[in-house]
Amino acid sequence: MFIVAISVLFTNNLARSLQAEEQKNMSIWAEATQQLILADEDDDIDFVTSVIERNTTIPVYICDAGGNVLASRNVSERKSGIGKHGPIELQIDENTTQYIYWDDSNLLTQLRYVPYAQFALIFIFITIAVITMLTGQRSEENRLWVGLSKETAHQLGTPISSLNAWQQLLAEAYPNDEFVPQMKRDIERLQMIADRFQKIGSEPTLQPENFIPVVQNAVEYMRARTSSRIIIDDSCLNGVVRIVQLNAPLLQWVIENLLKNAVDAINGKGSIIFQIHENEHDVMIDITDTGKGIDNKTQRRIFEPGFTSKDRGWGLGLPLAKRIIEQYHGGKLFLKSSQLGVGTTFRILLKKPEDR
Repeated sequence: MFIVAISVLFTNNLARSLQAEEQKNMSIWAEATQQLILADEDDDIDFVTSVIERNTTIPVYICDAGGNVLASRNVSERKSGIGKHGPIELQIDENTTQYIYWDDSNLLTQLRYVPYAQFALIFIFITIAVITMLTGQRSEENRLWVGLSKETAHQLGTPISSLNAWQQLLAEAYPNDEFVPQMKRDIERLQMIADRFQKIGSEPTLQPENFIPVVQNAVEYMRARTSSRIIIDDSCLNGVVRIVQLNAPLLQWVIENLLKNAVDAINGKGSIIFQIHENEHDVMIDITDTGKGIDNKTQRRIFEPGFTSKDRGWGLGLPLAKRIIEQYHGGKLFLKSSQLGVGTTFRILLKKPEDR
């Protein structure tokens, strides 16, 4: 803006100087034209003619008292009307007066547009710079996500292998112990979590599949680990078939994450209700809790990596869930509504196979 302001001041000053010069030239041209009109046959008009012919850039109009154009010079045939500068009077005789009008030369007209062209170029440059910066920042964030996910999967691998070995030894030593199978299920769960983190940053394999069982599996997993005072109502999914392109482990992780957030928001007694909708192109599933709700300021930041309103938390759950749904599944995950003291609804939108 500083460059444009300086350019405008300089260009306007230059344009005013050029305009004043053109006005002086037109005064000389008008005087030469009048001398040519009034010249006798014996007069030497070579110099006057050269002055008139020297004007090859300024559009000139010679008009009568009624504004009718009698002659013109350097004017396009498509140009109508008379010039915006003038008039200069030409006294032809005692009873006849003609008038000279003129327009700015092409050079002066172009000069006036130079600051606007500079402003446009600077605006384009700034826009490209901002886009490049944001793209680079996003790429850096993506690399951070991938590195964090893969490192987490790698770090989980060693203790999971060790736990597997210990579980097998315990199963052999205590074949009738009821807790050993439960330990095995938990180890398998850890392995599945490690596999999910390993998939972050890699293009997941999607296939047409009924996503209802995936949701129900996530519900059953969370229901077994949630207080009986919190009711998870997924009855609307019973007997329903909705085919979408999905990666089941990743989608199940998203549902579990949303359910865990809903349970944390309720913090006691309440309910979590599933609702399913669809249209010609999309399948939508709403997850509504009767928790404490989210204030307007927090709503704007819930999908920011690292932001959390909990005392304990990394602020990665919702951003990862959004990434899985939107970047990997081509759908949408968003906060549909929230009201303090009433509850919150998140919506997952997935495309039907024919629209992908």
